Amino acid sequence: MPSRYTEDELIARVFAPIAGPAALGLKDDAALIEPSPEATVATVDMLVAGVHFFPDDPPGAIARKALRVNLSDLAAKGAAPIGFLLSLALPTDWTNDWLSAFAAGLAEDAATYAAPLIGGDTTATPGPLTISITALGRTARFAPRTGARAGDAIYVSGTIGDAALGLALRRDAKLAARLSPLARAYLLDRYLLPRPRLDLVSLLRDHASAAMDVSDGLAGDLAKLCAASGVGAVVEAPMVPLSDAAREAIALAPSLFETALTGGDDYEILFTAGPGFAPPDAVTRIGEILAGPAAPQFRSAAKKPLIFKKLSFSHF
Repeated sequence: MPSRYTEDELIARVFAPIAGPAALGLKDDAALIEPSPEATVATVDMLVAGVHFFPDDPPGAIARKALRVNLSDLAAKGAAPIGFLLSLALPTDWTNDWLSAFAAGLAEDAATYAAPLIGGDTTATPGPLTISITALGRTARFAPRTGARAGDAIYVSGTIGDAALGLALRRDAKLAARLSPLARAYLLDRYLLPRPRLDLVSLLRDHASAAMDVSDGLAGDLAKLCAASGVGAVVEAPMVPLSDAAREAIALAPSLFETALTGGDDYEILFTAGPGFAPPDAVTRIGEILAGPAAPQFRSAAKKPLIFKKLSFSHF
């Protein structure tokens, strides 16, 4: 087995080449971020092998997912990224090739989303691979969870449930085999690689009364937003946007509709806006905020309440 990088070599050869100017060449113990008239927003997410991704996923894809879930949190707050810090706990079987591929995926997305690496830490662990990223952004107006008001409309970006259905396919080869190759590939990719909605930053700054990303499931995350704002909500389930691939999967197994509404890893944006907001094509109105506080209601096409086994993914 070829010798692995020392910690100093790992920093100098793998991560320093992809770091941004604020990282100071990764030769110091901290990054230097220049002042700005805009507010600084910080968010952190930790990903663990076997919990948030499969250990045999491509290393570049693992890196990109780890960064993208954090960029999604920034987007939901109306913040544009300025950089990120990476903490990496490597299990005993890591290799130079694995780490180089991981760094290559990270570099690609750092360039794509203008979010350079500015620092971090590495350590060994007897447990599974663990990745923690702290992302920093700036905004002229923060979009909180606490601002929803009765009469606001509820919107989501993109389509809901694709990633949760992709995970279901990873776990159920028989179901995956029944789908068309195009639908199967689409849903698997949506689980592997979320799409942070940084394209909506300006919209959220200008119009959102409350916002968050859908990371643990639409039903559960809406419940969190309502609780934070002290309101209730009603959602017309048939209005929730679904991709063609998701519709194909649900047609084969109708119980997957609940999975789509309560499963995690969408990383779309859930937000509210007041009367007069004209939504662009990228977002869909799905319901309305009610005077509360109360748990959100999901209704069928017949206006009957939908009862879910659980509202969202939970670690505990």
